[in-house]
Amino acid sequence: MSGITGYFKPEGLSRNTKKNLELMLYSLKHRGDDGSYQYINEEQGIAIGHQYLHINGDPESVSPIFVDKQGIISTANGRFYDAKKQRTKLLFEGYELVSKNDNELVVPLYQKYGLQFVEHLRGEFAISLFDSQRKRLILARDRFGVKPLFYHITNGTIYWGSEIKALLAHPQITPQFEGKGLLHQLMHTMSSGSSAFQDIHAVKPGYMLIIDANENTLQISEKKYWDLEFPKQEDRDLSLSAQHHIDNTREQLLDAVAVRMEADQDVAAYLSGGIDSCAILGMASSLSQKSLSAFTISFDDDSYDESAIAREMAATVHAKHTQLILTADDLYGDNYAKTLWHAERTFYNTLGVAKKLMSRRVREAGCKIALTGEGSDELFGGYPSFKRDMLRYGLGTGVSAEESLSFQKLMNESNKLFTGAILSDEILSHPAMEDVCGFTPSWLQPWMKTLDIARPLLHDNLINELADYDPIQQIAASFDSTQLTGRHVLDKAQYTWCKTMLECQILNWGGDRVDMANAMESRPPFLDHFVAEMAVHIPPHLRINGNTEKWVLREAMKHIIPETLYKREKFAFMAPPGHTDPRKMQGLQSLLRKYMSEETVREAKIFDYDRLQQFMNNYKVDTDPVSLTRKDALINHILGLHILWHHFIA
Repeated sequence: MSGITGYFKPEGLSRNTKKNLELMLYSLKHRGDDGSYQYINEEQGIAIGHQYLHINGDPESVSPIFVDKQGIISTANGRFYDAKKQRTKLLFEGYELVSKNDNELVVPLYQKYGLQFVEHLRGEFAISLFDSQRKRLILARDRFGVKPLFYHITNGTIYWGSEIKALLAHPQITPQFEGKGLLHQLMHTMSSGSSAFQDIHAVKPGYMLIIDANENTLQISEKKYWDLEFPKQEDRDLSLSAQHHIDNTREQLLDAVAVRMEADQDVAAYLSGGIDSCAILGMASSLSQKSLSAFTISFDDDSYDESAIAREMAATVHAKHTQLILTADDLYGDNYAKTLWHAERTFYNTLGVAKKLMSRRVREAGCKIALTGEGSDELFGGYPSFKRDMLRYGLGTGVSAEESLSFQKLMNESNKLFTGAILSDEILSHPAMEDVCGFTPSWLQPWMKTLDIARPLLHDNLINELADYDPIQQIAASFDSTQLTGRHVLDKAQYTWCKTMLECQILNWGGDRVDMANAMESRPPFLDHFVAEMAVHIPPHLRINGNTEKWVLREAMKHIIPETLYKREKFAFMAPPGHTDPRKMQGLQSLLRKYMSEETVREAKIFDYDRLQQFMNNYKVDTDPVSLTRKDALINHILGLHILWHHFIA
């Protein structure tokens, strides 16, 4: 793990290239402080940088930027879990390898397979590869977007980096917000490949960007090499038994955990009180000859705290357990602002702040690697919104209308705490989503309501600019319709979530960006593509069985997780919102005073000051818990935009 950056200008680079590349690398130093490496060829117009975090092998042995005799230069941020097998096979075939660094595999695999080289990589990665003979640059990103990779094109030059701040560090790039991007931030839902910044894009998960130089002109194309492909209902094999899927789930997950346990460093585990992290710790402990270290976030609000189950799980597997109890003082103030600097996008809840503090504690304990549970809900049907869609539209003829309604009532009661943010308090619809899905997924509905509140608060300039822009329509248009046609309701809900919220939220301020803020490498076994390719074939009624979400996973992990957890309904992992505690409200108000004075709001020109003040005044007297939860989320986004403006633009 590390940070990569660079730029390509076919007509050639200036003498300032080394200095500019150093500025870009310095902005990524938090991602790895074990060395800073550069490759520059001014004549060919290529500059590549790598800020290194040492995990495997001898840190002094070789640069993580690899150059072969044919003029192919590559570096990567990430981990390839089949590296030993791949390295041995390539050596047998006569390829020259000189290090133990996983990244060295990229060049010989490209030589062997051409553009199909990424299909032979297992893991989480962002890659930059320059083929000097073809004058071709390739930027590739892993299948789910665990590792970030951004780019900007201007004046015949393409710039890239693991984080947006690396691009903004180059003196030729002027940071500006983009109106559409701001609106998506406020409604919490972004489309794949986008950002809040003008003309700065993300390489889409499962894609590579191919940049060819033709007479000093950049010719750019996208190539999709992987997708989360659920079978059409008519093609789904329903003859396999439930036990087959249970056994297959257990086998694939064990393998995914096992390959992620391979490291020259101690491997720790994040441990909430949910099935996902408990299952990961249980499997990892069974695969290890020594006790693992497990780290748990705990909140000073019993309604949002799952630490009791985490402690039980840690004791069961004899893990060395660290519990991090977080209060308002931890979740707000400087920690809040610094988390936004790392995430480069807003968040609706201070969970991202909590996870950044967790990664810091892991590093302080001497660990550079932690296994995490991201991806389980996405693949096995764990979110309350998925269950709502399944219960409303997807149960089929096997369940009566009375049973379906009874399940829905039970679900609504058990998820009251999250209504307004994770779940909508009413059923909403949008024609663009109806067109592509046949329904409007429940995960999107609360943010549609947030959008209705947020849009009128914008500055008049933005309201005019965005008068004809429909962000829901844009989100719907971003999906590959061929992956939705003929699929089950649950498949559609999971697919659309993975193409939006997983990449832009869960794996951002809930994953890489807050982990690598402290140069801590997180490894999510559930997002192994072999696990994903197995999970899509699990029939919907076994992912959500009646009123039980993640049924197959529960059964597969039944004997290694606490019985209490096996029987319990999914509990969304989030930090207590600001309105739940006077101390948190004070912390939030302090940040609002610091970053959102009247002078600042008027200068930033994101919002109309008078309309914003009226909204804030209404918030202070609101007593409806659903309305407050929704407004809490929106206030976090509003505040976050002003802090991002302070960090990157002002």
